[in-house]
Amino acid sequence: MKNVISVLKSKNIVTGYLYSYIHLITEIACFYFLVKVTNNWRFVWLIPFIYDGMAFVPQALIGYISDKFPKINFSLIGTVLIFISYILQFGIGINLYVSLIILCLGNACIHINGAEVTLKTSGGMLSHSAIFVAGGSFGVILGKLLATSIVPYWGILFLVLTMIPFILLATTYENENDNCDNFNYANKTLSPMIVILLAVFVVIIRGYIGYGLPTSWNKTVIQTVILYFTMGFGKALGGILSDAFGIRKIAVISTLAAIPFLLIGENIMIISLIGVMFFSMTMSITLAILVSVLKKSPGLAFGLTTIGLFLGTAPIFFVKITNKIFNFGLIATMSLLCTFVLLFILAKKEEVKNEVDI
Repeated sequence: MKNVISVLKSKNIVTGYLYSYIHLITEIACFYFLVKVTNNWRFVWLIPFIYDGMAFVPQALIGYISDKFPKINFSLIGTVLIFISYILQFGIGINLYVSLIILCLGNACIHINGAEVTLKTSGGMLSHSAIFVAGGSFGVILGKLLATSIVPYWGILFLVLTMIPFILLATTYENENDNCDNFNYANKTLSPMIVILLAVFVVIIRGYIGYGLPTSWNKTVIQTVILYFTMGFGKALGGILSDAFGIRKIAVISTLAAIPFLLIGENIMIISLIGVMFFSMTMSITLAILVSVLKKSPGLAFGLTTIGLFLGTAPIFFVKITNKIFNFGLIATMSLLCTFVLLFILAKKEEVKNEVDI
């Protein structure tokens, strides 16, 4: 417990909290938008598919540009784009796909800037970016709920504007800490390209399994809210515990421990949620590995993880696994494979020499 408290008091961890809020509002805006425009839509799967593609895939390119031109504040650009998308869609009523693409690009810009700020200010720790990413899970479900309420679109626009002071404050921390030199989590005996490919492979598998998690107990709004909050909590916890007890240890525990809880808990909420929490903990680990071989390009590193998520989730829109036995076997097999891959590409404990100020 002492280790965890030390991590939560670590230098610049406030950037994680700032961007967790920014991420929260971003996802509220995006999923409010998606629910509103897909209401009574004949091909209800098409818009979410376009959203995933346009919000996730461009992040690698945006990240590359941000790495080359770090003075550009992509979060402010993203905020403006989301604002414009709302005005075009709900105010003027312009073509849905135009406003949707603008919304997606706004989301992508904010994600990239959030990743870069939290990574650069972390001193090689995982917690900052893990806390940042966790905010998105809470935003997804809150956005869906608000879209079914009486909250008007301009109420969401007000929330979007509240991100601006948080973005400006987070930027002041980035100006004082501008490198990822202390990320040393990748196995240095391997080719950087091998590490990148295998890390993205793990992300792809995690994205695919995430959509196939057996949660037949999830039948009410409250249960769905709890599910998403557990995902967010697990993402943050993965980074915090990795900093407190070691990334290799948490990588093994999170991937292996998730299996029995997910499979046994298909119809038992509390057991399933424990599995979901463990499953969500690997997010920060794969990101840390990628940044370790792309220290000068943290934006690109984060963008590669979002491409991996899209590649993992895309098949779900076209192929549904209905055989429970096959689905369970696939989850168990892929989780085991991911465990071995992570251990292979992670540095040994004695190779990690981060000088972290906590």
